Amino acid sequence: MIAHLQGKLVEKSPTQLVIDCGGVGYEVHISLHTYSLLPATDFIKVFTYLQIKEDAHTIFGFVEKSEREIFKLLLSVSGIGAGIARTMLSSLDPKQITNAIASGDVGTIQSIKGIGSKTAQRVILDLKEKVLKLYDLDEVSMSQSNTNRDEALSALEVLGFVKKASEKVIDKIVKEDPDASVESIIKQALKSL
Repeated sequence: MIAHLQGKLVEKSPTQLVIDCGGVGYEVHISLHTYSLLPATDFIKVFTYLQIKEDAHTIFGFVEKSEREIFKLLLSVSGIGAGIARTMLSSLDPKQITNAIASGDVGTIQSIKGIGSKTAQRVILDLKEKVLKLYDLDEVSMSQSNTNRDEALSALEVLGFVKKASEKVIDKIVKEDPDASVESIIKQALKSL
């Protein structure tokens, strides 16, 4: 198994990279999330997952180890292939996917192109316990803080704050105080933004 590739970035597009490692160019398929996190330098390191099929050996690359772990979890679900898993990670960031699975949010997972309601339910059914255990989350605080988090985030967006920056601040606040009210989250976030 190839755990990571480190080398010179030769080509990049939103769906794939070519990394030169010691004179060999590796084609690496990536998600939009990974593409957005790529450093500006030519020398990069990506964590990889090698998928071997009868007709192809395909390498999938991730800037973050956590994204690779979620990709592998998604592949363990019946009906989810590498293409759909990559689409999921392109549509939502890994934290949004884990939160949706942990809180049983079928609507968020179903909003991803190519995922119907049965597949979304299967993802939650198969992965909820694993995600709760792996990320040390508890079900009650997940659903409550998720609602408060989402309401606070939409309020900040209405106020004109950038979504990405607001998400980082709110996630930090919710992590420190999972029982924080919407008002409390917004007030703390406004001090940090």
